[in-house]
Amino acid sequence: MDLTQSLDPFAVGIPRDSATRSPDWDEIRAWSDTVYMPYRVRPTGRVVRPSSSMFSADIAQITLTRFRYGIPVAVDRFSPEAGKILVLNTVRGLGLHQTAAGSVEVGPGGCFVVDCSRIEHRSDFDHEDLQLNLTIPHTLVADLAERWFGFLPDDRLWRHRCVVGGGESGWTKLLAYAVQSVLADPAGLAHGRPGIHLQDMLIGHLLTEWATSAGVPLDGSDRQATPGYVRRAEQYFDEHAGQLPTVSEVAAAVGVSVRALSGGFRRYRGTTPSRYLRDVRLNRIRDELVAAGPGATVSEVAARWGYVNLGVFAASYRRRFGENPSQTLARGD
Repeated sequence: MDLTQSLDPFAVGIPRDSATRSPDWDEIRAWSDTVYMPYRVRPTGRVVRPSSSMFSADIAQITLTRFRYGIPVAVDRFSPEAGKILVLNTVRGLGLHQTAAGSVEVGPGGCFVVDCSRIEHRSDFDHEDLQLNLTIPHTLVADLAERWFGFLPDDRLWRHRCVVGGGESGWTKLLAYAVQSVLADPAGLAHGRPGIHLQDMLIGHLLTEWATSAGVPLDGSDRQATPGYVRRAEQYFDEHAGQLPTVSEVAAAVGVSVRALSGGFRRYRGTTPSRYLRDVRLNRIRDELVAAGPGATVSEVAARWGYVNLGVFAASYRRRFGENPSQTLARGD
């Protein structure tokens, strides 16, 4: 079995009857809206009736899918509100993907990455195309960049669409390992610590290759290009997150207007000051839940960080981390 073939879950032993096969556009759309995000798909050849095969498995918060339409199609209008990054790995056939420099062909063993939360995108696939894809929440990649490398990438990375890996690359081998792991321990990959570890390995490797292509050094060597007031505001938020400082208070503390502070965060951090503070608070809560001892409750931890309405808090927590805070607390125990 060659490396490209090892990317196909069915080639390495996952039962073929675990896939859904359908010629019905509504059924396909309902599935793809769930595992990817809402988007538009259109037939581009004479045949308009699909012959689709759909399979998905979870690696913690990453969704791995094996998917084909079975006819030539164009896909675009991906929902930015879903907040997802697509990693499109070609197993068979040919994909044609947009980049800033024009279209690029990606054949078997090739991989294309695009952050659909930050940029509009279109891809065209031929009738033989078979994809092994990863759908990753944008916030998950941003969190790992901050944890591993100490800073949050800006739109130079998020808006950069490119080919990564390919051939006998480490990325392709890691994907093949992920497929084997899904086969060996699907429950552990979906809900246990093995899945969290593999999730971080995949994101870390992807982030490194993606940043190299975008010319964004992950060692932070170009961070001085970020205005000092943005860095000082981040430090202020980090140190005073429990006091829930307002944007105007932070702007005054670092010596700029609210408008300038908000513009700086959007330009250099791809977010807003309010969302930055929210994410700091949620990260601190998650850290406390993971480290909590016997008798700790979600409500008391959330209250320490200013959350009074537990329904609002739980919804924000699920959007950011893909699980309920009670699940985090239980896993920490």
